[in-house]
Amino acid sequence: MSTPDEARGPLAPLPEDWTTALAVVAHPDDMEFGAAAAVARWTGQGKRVVYCMVTSGEAGIDGMDPDVARGVREAEQVESARLVGVDEVEFLGLPDGVLEYGVPLRREIARVVRRHRPDVVITGNHRETFPGGMPNQADHMATGRAVLDAVRDAGNRWVFRDQVEVEGIEPWGGVRQVWVAGSPVPTHAVDVSETFDAGVASLRAHQAYLDGLGWQDFDPAAFLASMTGPTGSALGVTHAVAFEVVRMTWD
Repeated sequence: MSTPDEARGPLAPLPEDWTTALAVVAHPDDMEFGAAAAVARWTGQGKRVVYCMVTSGEAGIDGMDPDVARGVREAEQVESARLVGVDEVEFLGLPDGVLEYGVPLRREIARVVRRHRPDVVITGNHRETFPGGMPNQADHMATGRAVLDAVRDAGNRWVFRDQVEVEGIEPWGGVRQVWVAGSPVPTHAVDVSETFDAGVASLRAHQAYLDGLGWQDFDPAAFLASMTGPTGSALGVTHAVAFEVVRMTWD
């Protein structure tokens, strides 16, 4: 039996007829382990990209107390985002490592979607495995699933109506698609040959986190190229980033 990666068909070019994207992921570094080079391409085109981290990744460094790690990881994420042209970074402050899919998480994400009013939303892999079959991490799955539902919630004024009636945030049903980075079943890809180096620099900016992982001889450039190279070949370019595109409108 083939894996989802082996069974996937040709990758279509990702549409770029949009103005604003909102990236909602579980942790600092989630965008950088694959998608940041694409963000650099889009900000270079003059598009607005906003980052929202559901947690601050405070449980991600074994040798650092979470109260200390929180500040370190937030600072690394802000710098990492800056390197790919993103100057709007939000942290929701939910607890790292124990996120649960459900109404409270949908509520928080719907509020962010309503405030920023994006054309597309980017998130991380919500499926049970990473490409290649390794089990996915619980925070990733909870966040990705909640994003898909929160995008619909954001357009319905009768869902989380306190945000509309008390906070004064208007509903937003203008998200056309959700783009899932790191999915084992990608459908589209974007050429990042010219912005690959920016993506590498963005990942390197998470130095405290990378050091804390204890991976001997980890090379961010080689790691990212191991993904963007084969995807680029499928698209006919040097480097490309793959996404699973989830359509959120009927047309």
